[in-house]
Amino acid sequence: MDLEKSFKLELLNQLYKPYYNCEACPLGTLGRKHIVFGEGNPDAKLMFIGEGPGKEEDLQGKPFIGRAGQLLNRSLEAIGIQRKDVFITNIVKCRPPSNRTPTPTESQTCKNLLLIKQIQIICPKVICTLGSAAIRGLLGRETLKISQIRGEKILIEEIIVVPTYHPAYILRNPKELKTLIADLAFAYSLCS
Repeated sequence: MDLEKSFKLELLNQLYKPYYNCEACPLGTLGRKHIVFGEGNPDAKLMFIGEGPGKEEDLQGKPFIGRAGQLLNRSLEAIGIQRKDVFITNIVKCRPPSNRTPTPTESQTCKNLLLIKQIQIICPKVICTLGSAAIRGLLGRETLKISQIRGEKILIEEIIVVPTYHPAYILRNPKELKTLIADLAFAYSLCS
């Protein structure tokens, strides 16, 4: 591991330490097993932000390892990306009950405490948001519809953001798989 990657990993670990027992929003008091901070290459050019951990993610403490995560992995492989080369996290780090969508308060709390700092440390060229809650939380705009902005290029400071469908949506709507893969390929192409 090179020095910069090692340094970023240490910064991320230092960032996470105060939040292992976080109760800054209601999600911290609703029976979660693990806080799912994120994983992957701390020096990644491409970062993925999903909505929140599901049951499997909460049990194992890792993002995107359930059925939606398996679909994401296959989609990344289809365009020549290995999961270990990107960084994957969620807008909220604790599992919402019954896998419901995170509330605006939950999203903004986690964004302000952790996500913004994760982005500053990793410093990706491109962020690909997965699902409506992720892009809404990142931009703080609760009325956005993913169907209206997916695949677009949004500039936030010097980082390009590409919103797309959440892999869980694709599991329910397999006809959109090609769209997801095209959006992932577009986001990856912007990393060069």
